[in-house]
Amino acid sequence: MVLLKVKFPFQRRVKVAQGLWLLSWLATVSGAFIFTLGIFLKSELRKRSEVMDNTEIHAVPNTLIIVGLASVVINFFAGRICQDSLDVARFPRWRGFMVPYFAGAALLALLMLVAVIMSYAMKGNLEESLKIGLKNGIRFYKDTDTPGRCFQKQTIDLLQMEFQCCGNTNFKDWFEVQWISNRYLDYSCKEVKDRIKSNVDGRYLVDGVPFSCCNPSSPRPCIQHQMTNNSAHYNYDYTTEELNVYRRGCREALVSYYMGLMNTIGVVVLLFFLIQMGVLVSLRYLQTAMDGVVGQENTECETEGYILEKGVKETIKLTIQKIAKIFQPNQVQNEQAESAPGTAG
Repeated sequence: MVLLKVKFPFQRRVKVAQGLWLLSWLATVSGAFIFTLGIFLKSELRKRSEVMDNTEIHAVPNTLIIVGLASVVINFFAGRICQDSLDVARFPRWRGFMVPYFAGAALLALLMLVAVIMSYAMKGNLEESLKIGLKNGIRFYKDTDTPGRCFQKQTIDLLQMEFQCCGNTNFKDWFEVQWISNRYLDYSCKEVKDRIKSNVDGRYLVDGVPFSCCNPSSPRPCIQHQMTNNSAHYNYDYTTEELNVYRRGCREALVSYYMGLMNTIGVVVLLFFLIQMGVLVSLRYLQTAMDGVVGQENTECETEGYILEKGVKETIKLTIQKIAKIFQPNQVQNEQAESAPGTAG
């Protein structure tokens, strides 16, 4: 049973070919745009690579780059096929190319769906990556003299100022690490000695945060040291001074930023997926309609187009049989090779 059969007079074939030509070039431009989005997202992730623990999240931009390049190539050929579709003398040269084309186009559509799903499903991996990466970034903030970590302080400071955040979860994360380098501590000072001795690990911990946590919207000068000591500052209560430093953690800020990017990209790719499916279905109709013209004296005759020559179940069954036949000759040859020594004996 033919699936979704439609009659195609000559004028309808012409309109389908013209519309498909425009749609295929729109899909080609869309593929280039998807490729650009993949490059942009990858560059944005690389900017924050120092505060990310793994590269699994790069699967999203890598998929977008592959999908974009494949879309440009596949839809370029679709446009060429449309140009030759109304020329009965030139169209037959594409007939042998149609099966691999449809297989590639279907795979491309599947990859687009995978990219859409991944753009929404990567939130957990992103949060875990940032959780560990930011924790290490804060811990190495003071190591400005250590090779490989020299720019860690600059990275964290710029990050906190750009995203208006402080710490990993919140500003209190800075209370748990020594973020002031030893070279700037006066070990002859009694206060410094007492703080180091009071800590089991011998670290200099303070209830303060770096300057990059300061909120410029605060009506008073930023209080970044002795933040939990209300008596150290006039008219101050650290539990109510919400504008003094940024209260939002950098993990939350970065997750919100990147998920916003990926969710937007997911919607765009979904729209391009619909365009790609339009190209795939229209080209299938055009191909089957033109197959009815080949060999006919009257090239303007009415033909029939369809999606599948037989039903879905029958098509799947025939496809499996064809795949099995591909491997069957090799299997027969292997069995003959194995039985040949015994026969000789």
